[in-house]
Amino acid sequence: MSRTIKRLIIIVIYLLIFSVIFLFFYSLRDDPVPTCFDGKQNQGEEYTDCGGPCSACAEDFSDAKDLTIVEKNFVPAVTGSYDVVLRVKNPNPSYGSGSFQYTVSLHDASGDILGSRTGEGFILPTEEKYIVVPNVKASTKPVSVKVDIKDPVWSRFTDYEKPELHIYNKRYNLASSGTGFAEAFGLLRNESPFDFRDVQIYVILKDESGAVVAAHKTQFNTLDATEERDFRLLWPQSFAGEVDLENGVIMEAEADVFNSENFVKKYLPGGQYQELQNTDK
Repeated sequence: MSRTIKRLIIIVIYLLIFSVIFLFFYSLRDDPVPTCFDGKQNQGEEYTDCGGPCSACAEDFSDAKDLTIVEKNFVPAVTGSYDVVLRVKNPNPSYGSGSFQYTVSLHDASGDILGSRTGEGFILPTEEKYIVVPNVKASTKPVSVKVDIKDPVWSRFTDYEKPELHIYNKRYNLASSGTGFAEAFGLLRNESPFDFRDVQIYVILKDESGAVVAAHKTQFNTLDATEERDFRLLWPQSFAGEVDLENGVIMEAEADVFNSENFVKKYLPGGQYQELQNTDK
């Protein structure tokens, strides 16, 4: 075999080796190993680079409607301060807010702020509920109250039911003995399958025209499923107005189901309320 032919064979062999190496690295570049940062929807991802083996996808709540104030009132409390009573409505059928910020401010006739207070609330889908903000200080007697709600943190709910916290045997009367001006009584019953660490109770008193004349709130610590408990709220100082005993004694109870720490762990299998509330059905 001539020297020229041997050189050609060697050159062809080298070309084949380099071609194989090139094709190998080219294939790696063209078909990379799927990751959660490759800009592609692959490896069982719900959307591009999220869901499945990657972190959960951020939900789009751009169509969520704003929370609205359907009622706002203030009544005198202790000297130099006022209780503010709000009724908040969530118009969204599938979205609840585990946290929203509110600011209430008392104003004089010129619109100047006499006093204000901020707070945090939560609300379930389509829920309409009272919030009582006690003892908002004001330098002089206010003529109006304004409310600002912002920064709701939305969560999606499907096939949920509101916790069954019901109040029975509602009563109101002027205090007949001891200290205090008036008192309200009730029987709180937890008819949900969950044990709660904290349950809030709100009592709103209205006159025959529907105007708020007084408000109060209290709480129970640890209320087990099927448990019932009596409560009493006392107004130590007098307030103006005649309470409508037939329709004007309003009582509501609520538990923060967005906070997993509010469930007693010994019976909670884990997860969120949206996922757990149907487990006993």
